[in-house]
This record gives sequence, structure tokens and C-alpha cells, in this order.
Amino acid sequence: MAPHVTTRASVPAVPETEAGFGRTSRARSSGQWTAWAFLAPVVVYLIAFYAYPLYRNLDLSLHRYTVRSFVQGGAPFSGLDNYRTVFDSPTFWPALTHTAVFTGVSLVFQFSIGMALAIFFHQHFRLSATLRALFLVPWLLPLIVSASTWSWMLNSDSGIVNTALGVFGIGPVNWLTSPDWSLASVTIANIWIGIPFNLVVLYSGLQSIPSEIYEAAALDGATHWSTFWRVTFPLLRPVSAITLLLGLIYTLKVFDIIWIMTRGGPADGSTTLATWSYRLGFGNLLPSFGPGAAVGNLLIILAMVFGLLYIRMQRRTLR
Repeated sequence: MAPHVTTRASVPAVPETEAGFGRTSRARSSGQWTAWAFLAPVVVYLIAFYAYPLYRNLDLSLHRYTVRSFVQGGAPFSGLDNYRTVFDSPTFWPALTHTAVFTGVSLVFQFSIGMALAIFFHQHFRLSATLRALFLVPWLLPLIVSASTWSWMLNSDSGIVNTALGVFGIGPVNWLTSPDWSLASVTIANIWIGIPFNLVVLYSGLQSIPSEIYEAAALDGATHWSTFWRVTFPLLRPVSAITLLLGLIYTLKVFDIIWIMTRGGPADGSTTLATWSYRLGFGNLLPSFGPGAAVGNLLIILAMVFGLLYIRMQRRTLR
């Protein structure tokens, strides 16, 4: 009997399309697992440091927490009572007004001075890089150092600012101890700290504008002022928008500078929503966790509103 010989024709053929589909599916599955592996640390980070704190803050604002219930749990649900307490407080409207003034004035001066310095250093003169690096010092210093330095400079008795004013025959000003001047003092300090950020971002935006555009404007006889308004400023609008948005969000939540310099006083003269939230939650022997969290949530809502407005403006620009 002749031995059985297995031939190529006797082996069931697998369609090439089916085999290729199998390899593609396995490759796609492997790629998805790899993508999730890279994405997992970011997801964990966002949940741990963003989602959970937001949930916890919302939970605090909807319950009547005491020190005991904060540790052991079991705080009774209070609904919107904490928000009503905040809105009915005599501190609410002054704190909201101070926050608006502090944020608005800081943004205007930080952006204007930062823009002027960015255009100045864009000339690429000698020592431009060195001076630009020196302007970054306020941004690199820890906030506690900057705030303490300004507290010393604005001291009513021995501050260098009052000493300089005395040279011109101006009497001493109670920068930090007067309700009329405390908000101006912390605003000046915040402006000084925020200028380098605006300088760096706007200078980077200027670097991206082709020099040929300025050469064409010069050939057309445009002056420096008209070149700025008709060329530089329009081309910097996207960079300016994100600079103002980031500055707005940062300034809304400024706490360190105000607390170190004035603690929101005197007589709530420099109290903002950020310092009021901290004082309610941690600044008293009997903390009010619920109202403090409610004020914090109001700050989050304000930041989200401006963020959504920015996104809507960007969509209109892209259209």
C-alpha cells in the first residue's frame, strides 16, 4: 500500500483577508493597551488631585460640618444653607468687590507693562538677554519671600518706600495698616510678581512674527505706533488671549501674597474671596468648613465661566 503523502492541496487554506484581519486586530488591541498604559498615570493624577478634591469641596459645601464630624463623618445634609450664609454675610460684597478690583487692576498693569517690556527686549540690543533674565527674578522667587520683602518695603515706620517719599516731603503712608491703602499695597506686590510671566509669554509670541512683515510695513511708511496697532497687536491676539486668561485664573485664587502682607485686613480692607475662604475654613478656632467650601466653589465657578468664554472666543476666531 502506498504511503499517504500530504500535499499542499490537502491542507485547508486560510483566506488571506481573514489572516490579515486577525493580525490587524491583534496589533490594534496591543496598541490600545499601550495607549491605556501611558494614559493611566494621567488619569490617576487627575482623579486624585482634581476630581476627588472637587467632589470633597462640593460635599463640604452641602453639609453642616464641625471639627468632630469632619474627622469622624456623619455631618447632616444642609443643602444650600451654606451658600445662603455666604450671600447673607456682610463680608460677601466687599470681598467680591476687592476680588474684582484686585484681579482687574493686576491684569491691566501686568499685561501693559509686560507688553512694553517684551517689545523693548525684542529689539535685540546689547545686554538684552542679561536684562531679560534679571526681570525673571520676581517670578522665580518663592511667594513667601516676595510677600515678606514687600511687607518690609511698605512698613509704615522703617519701610524704604516711606523713606523715599519723605525725601520729597511726603508724609508716611500706612500701606499695610490702613483700610484705605491695604488693597492697593497687595495689588502693587502682585503686579510686580506677575510682570515676568507676561513678559516671557508675549516675548515668545513676538519671536514667532516673521520679520518680513515689519520690513513691508516700514517700506509702506508705517510709524512705530501704527506698526504696533496694525501689525504686532493683531498678530499677538491669540497669545494675548491665553496670557490674560491664565493671569485671570491665577489672580482670582491669589492667597499667599495677601495673607502674608495683610491677612485680609485691616477691617477686611484687603479681603478677597480666596482669603475669606481660607479664614472661614482654617483661620478660626471654630472653623466653618461648609461656608468656606462654598466660597471656594464660587471661585471655581468664576474661573470656569471665564474659561468657557475663552473657548467660545477661540471657536469664533477659527471660523
